[in-house]
Amino acid sequence: MASHDGQLRVHPVDEKLPARRLVPAALQHIAAMYAGVVAPPLIVGAACGLSTSQQTLLIAAGLLIAGVATLLQTLGIGNFIGNRLPFVNAASSAGIGPMLAIADQSPDGRQLPTILGAVMVAGAFCLAVGPFFGRLMKYFPHRVTGVVITLIGVTLMPVPVEWARGGDTAAADFGSPRNLALAAFALVVILLMQRLFTGFLRQIALLGGLLLGTLAAVPFGMVDTSGFDTAAMVALPQPFQFGVPEFQPAAIVSMVIVMLVLMTESSAGMLALGEICDRPADRATITRGLRTDGVATLVGSLFGSCATSAFAQNVGVVSLTRVRSRFVVAAAGATLVVLGLFPKAGAVVSLVPMPVLGGAGIVLFGTISVSGIRTLAKVGLDDAPNIVIVAVSLGAGLIPLAAPDVKNAQGHIVAEGFYHDFPHWAQTVLGTGISAGTLTAVVLNLVFHHLGRRRPRPDATPATAPEAKAAPAMPGTVDTGHPPHLPQKGGRGGTELDAQTRSR
Repeated sequence: MASHDGQLRVHPVDEKLPARRLVPAALQHIAAMYAGVVAPPLIVGAACGLSTSQQTLLIAAGLLIAGVATLLQTLGIGNFIGNRLPFVNAASSAGIGPMLAIADQSPDGRQLPTILGAVMVAGAFCLAVGPFFGRLMKYFPHRVTGVVITLIGVTLMPVPVEWARGGDTAAADFGSPRNLALAAFALVVILLMQRLFTGFLRQIALLGGLLLGTLAAVPFGMVDTSGFDTAAMVALPQPFQFGVPEFQPAAIVSMVIVMLVLMTESSAGMLALGEICDRPADRATITRGLRTDGVATLVGSLFGSCATSAFAQNVGVVSLTRVRSRFVVAAAGATLVVLGLFPKAGAVVSLVPMPVLGGAGIVLFGTISVSGIRTLAKVGLDDAPNIVIVAVSLGAGLIPLAAPDVKNAQGHIVAEGFYHDFPHWAQTVLGTGISAGTLTAVVLNLVFHHLGRRRPRPDATPATAPEAKAAPAMPGTVDTGHPPHLPQKGGRGGTELDAQTRSR
């Protein structure tokens, strides 16, 4: 890519930013993901009856593996591993439910070894299936990826809403006006920085909202320092520190199903980032990315980490800040490694109150949905089959959100959700709107655009449009078996994000 002066211009994904821009951008990624990284080990550790010190080690292991996996994704090793996108990998909350079920069905003292044994097999499964999974990308044209990206943002919106209310449903002040006001304050700060500032100050709007929101919470006693006070100074995760993994068939099957769901979500995250970064994720990119998931999950199980996958909130950070450098996320990965080795440093991030994270999260997940809508705008939505595919897939993806299991403060179900009486494996696959919507979109796309047709149908502008008659189809507007590609120099089809980036 050449600039106007004839010199080669580095793609934004490969740009190495100066420290004054790189550090704040990396901190935004850490702040956005920290709560999500510590949630799985915290919840699973408590269910397995671990002591406070053991839970600290479990969290440290999760942070360490997340950092290593993120470094592998962003920097890569040859053509074997790493998608080389600003992609964050960490333990996914999608596996919490099945892991809690495994813990409930295992004898005392053997819950965590049984879980880790199942996670280990799931990691090996991902490594074995990943290369073949990447070959399925021809079944993910814009009408499918647009649905998936939109659902990532929409179906995760309850998470920041719960954070905004306080995070702990059993707390006495959950949903209190004070919590909601603090969340609204953080949100307003982000909006004002986006509206009033330009350039670098606009890019760190998220960090500004988190920092000012935390400072505003101090006079009201809403900053909990207990985690910082009790955190150990140094924690060195050791292999098999929670016992030798045990391999139970039922637990393994459950985690393999979870891994399939995570592979789908991870692929969707790579496709979303490819669109946002103007570097479409092809089959090789998906394969290398999933191989990283497999390695991180397999090796992580030795230290006590859960199955790893993409973190959607960090896709939102990239979309919101427009900082697409993979080296920013690599710096965040290196920071996670430090936080894993030095829990006292990691506890600093935990000082940010949940309501503040909630206010920022509403912006993050909302921007992911906008990216999906932008992708759907490239599809010919006046074509009846495309309308059906998008409408039904979005509907299927929203079912778990519209009819979830409703629990009281004690955790007991008071209203059964849509999938409550389905088999456990079906609840695992369909219970998350992202995987349900993805499967629906892929199947309907096959039915309407592949089965029984000699030639693929157009995926974008209908042939009746004037511009379609005047110019040949661009790559990616036809289901050719390859993922869609975007123009590199801001031609027709370039995004508003690219135009703003070029203007700078």
